[in-house]
Amino acid sequence: MKKILLSALMLTALTACKDYEMTDNSQETDYSKLPQEFPFSKLATINGVEVINGGFGSGAAAHPTRKGEFYVITDRGPNTDYLNGKKFLAPSFTPTIMHFKINAEGNIEVIKYIQLKNPSGQPITGLPNPAGMGSTGEVAYDANGTVLGTDNYGLDSESIVAAADGTFWVSDEYGPHIVHYTAEGVEMERISPIGVNTGTRKLPAVLAKRRANRGMEGLCITPDGKTLVGTMQSMMYVPSKSLATNKTLTRIVTFDIATGQTKQFLYQQDGGASDSVCDITALSSTEFLVIERDGNFGSQGGIKKVYRINISGASDVNGSDLSAADGMKINGKALEQCTWAEISAAGIQAVSKILALDLVAKLGYEHDKFEGIVYLGNNKLAVFNDDDFGILDDGNGNPKAKILPKTGKTDKGTMYVVDIK
Repeated sequence: MKKILLSALMLTALTACKDYEMTDNSQETDYSKLPQEFPFSKLATINGVEVINGGFGSGAAAHPTRKGEFYVITDRGPNTDYLNGKKFLAPSFTPTIMHFKINAEGNIEVIKYIQLKNPSGQPITGLPNPAGMGSTGEVAYDANGTVLGTDNYGLDSESIVAAADGTFWVSDEYGPHIVHYTAEGVEMERISPIGVNTGTRKLPAVLAKRRANRGMEGLCITPDGKTLVGTMQSMMYVPSKSLATNKTLTRIVTFDIATGQTKQFLYQQDGGASDSVCDITALSSTEFLVIERDGNFGSQGGIKKVYRINISGASDVNGSDLSAADGMKINGKALEQCTWAEISAAGIQAVSKILALDLVAKLGYEHDKFEGIVYLGNNKLAVFNDDDFGILDDGNGNPKAKILPKTGKTDKGTMYVVDIK
């Protein structure tokens, strides 16, 4: 397995730069018929509410060699808040990748669905990991409130990278994990802050202090194919929920695919701890586009923005001990306990950022969960939303239809292409 994995990684690094150059010409694909909704079927009916087989748009990636082809991924499946956890409305749901293309007529055409699988090739679920395997402490229930089990290989998948060798890297909100899958979706390696099935390849231990449902929300690969770059969704509870006070501080982590070495950089959000830094897409090895959003619909004052960031001048805050649960400290305090003034006084520089796109101002964007972006070249950006399988929580742990307030239609995953600065 190690020899096969090393060969795959070497191939990724050797070919990715060329492949990215091949995809950097969006004018050869006709996007004039966009936006378009993805095709859907019914997944379940719960208390008279239709749950669609959707969710595609939690993360997105371009095919590395074929223009006009894309991958989008679901999260863990349809769920609602309940007691100390979640109701899983389709407990056997498997997080899935959809491979599609923009065909000659300019329409969305599904090529293939790829279910994620454990190392033995069995489909996984989106159920939480058990203690010691990436647990967030959430309890899983079915639609009737009966306690469900856990899944050692379960994933709350949020972002996807399509590598040049045909494999996929997927980040999630449980561990948080970064998982390497074959082209058919079989797990090869799971990298986490707690060393789950990874040997010496780990993420910094401090990332295990992520909040439930706010793990590694974004993931991309640099154009040279050498480095994965992930974004934590928002402020982490470092050293604890009560002591973490810097609500606009979140982290970006880089992972060298060949060596397993990591770096961390600080990112200053515009909004507070309830807002999200979502997907990330690469412009170069140091420049990226990232999503910042809140949880409101676009027509109800929602914030859906894209920032161009640069990590080249930012400080690596990994610290000397990657196993330290609270990471680097300033005068004995965790970074999340420090103000930005204290951080600056310590000589630590956050990543630079500049607004590239206000999606609500540009398009009147209606969706709430703006979660996927892919840079297409030529100042064009593909934009995707997570439709939550067409449901929302009614406040009592039951589903209700997720209706767009402006149009009155059920929210569905939709692809847009928009010009950016």
